[in-house]
Amino acid sequence: MTLALELPIRMVAAGLLGAAIGYERELHGKGAGIRTHLLVGMGAALFMIISQYGFSGADKFDAARIAAGVVGGLGFMGSGIIMKNKHVSGLTTAAGLWVTGAMGLSIGCGLYEMGVLCTVMILVCMALLHFFTTRLGERQVSITLSGKDEKTIATALESLGKQVNWFSLNRQGDTCKAEVNMLIKKKESTLSLLERLSEIPDVRVETLD
Repeated sequence: MTLALELPIRMVAAGLLGAAIGYERELHGKGAGIRTHLLVGMGAALFMIISQYGFSGADKFDAARIAAGVVGGLGFMGSGIIMKNKHVSGLTTAAGLWVTGAMGLSIGCGLYEMGVLCTVMILVCMALLHFFTTRLGERQVSITLSGKDEKTIATALESLGKQVNWFSLNRQGDTCKAEVNMLIKKKESTLSLLERLSEIPDVRVETLD
């Protein structure tokens, strides 16, 4: 196979494998889906191809520098996904994009076996392990509670006990509001949490995220 045919195949293959990873994210309603992962995989492969063949005539050129730049750029993209909300979220999607970039780099330099294996392992991690990780441990939720005074809010926070991670109080007219970050069991649904909070006397749930 000639190099002129091999290089486009590498880029397209990386894009298709990235799309497969993005499809799994799309099924779970994540912001970074098929198009994002396809572009990351294809772009990473093209960067690797450029680093290998685009500067072949240059003196003292380090091909690894472009690969390192891809890793840093994907880290910057991932930080934007994670910090888009007040609380930390999107870690899995950000990590998936980062590894998709690594897959694209591997396909770009001709390591097809490693790229395919990486894709399979990403899908296993995200799809099959999702069943277990969504039921084990705890997750963070942000809640806004309102009551007539600080004492009412304090009583509500005491009833929640150790689940409260942190909170802040502020007075708005005749009501007192509290921004609360709390830990709940992953298996507890948002609806059941809302029902539990609504049972607290003299306190209203304003927002639940």
